[in-house]
Amino acid sequence: MNFIIYPALDIREGRVVRLAQGDYSRETHYGNDALERARAFADAGAQWMHLVDLDAARAGGYTLLEPLNEITRQTGLKIQTGGGVRSREDVVRILDAGAARVVIGSLAVREPKLVLGWLKEFGPERITIALDTRQDEQGIWRLPVHGWTETAEQTLDEFAVGYADAGLRHLLCTDISRDGMMSGPNLELYVYLQRVAPDLAVQASGGIRDINDISASREVGCAGAILGRALLEGKLTLKDALSC
Repeated sequence: MNFIIYPALDIREGRVVRLAQGDYSRETHYGNDALERARAFADAGAQWMHLVDLDAARAGGYTLLEPLNEITRQTGLKIQTGGGVRSREDVVRILDAGAARVVIGSLAVREPKLVLGWLKEFGPERITIALDTRQDEQGIWRLPVHGWTETAEQTLDEFAVGYADAGLRHLLCTDISRDGMMSGPNLELYVYLQRVAPDLAVQASGGIRDINDISASREVGCAGAILGRALLEGKLTLKDALSC
């Protein structure tokens, strides 16, 4: 299996930003040059990019169709993108704008029957499910929803297994406690997912700092890694990441 590096851009109000642990009040701003950064990713040898609409993630209704189309046309990158996907029409519009895969997050937890229908309609190579998770005091991986203010009744492993059984291929899983914190990925989480749903191509997300973290994610069975803050702050070069 090819291990895919996904350089990531999170966009809020037209700016490239990163949030600490998903908290909109803990935002770091990295400029307004999403297209230029995407070009740099492509020039460094990236084939994929992960693009997040933070405004839509909060309010619903994906808003990055124009920059998505521009990035795909001008860079040739394959784009995995989401944020605020609430309807079939959102999925169609995003794919029509040039996305290779549509990322579906909280809706996959709140309305799994709806999302399973899209998975069947569009196919497993066009959909990525993103599950943000937090471990409770009993060590169970829970799935916070509604801005992480509520918790789904079903657990991470129940959703992962259920989606895998229905044909899901691509799962992006983030340990909320590591997101944007540069503290290293939660390898135990990915070992756990490999055990309960071995057929899923899991993307490591949250906390990746350096080449060692990328290599470790690969060694525990992940199929790819999302690189955000480490790239934006120059802690890691994309060229080095792609050489792992």
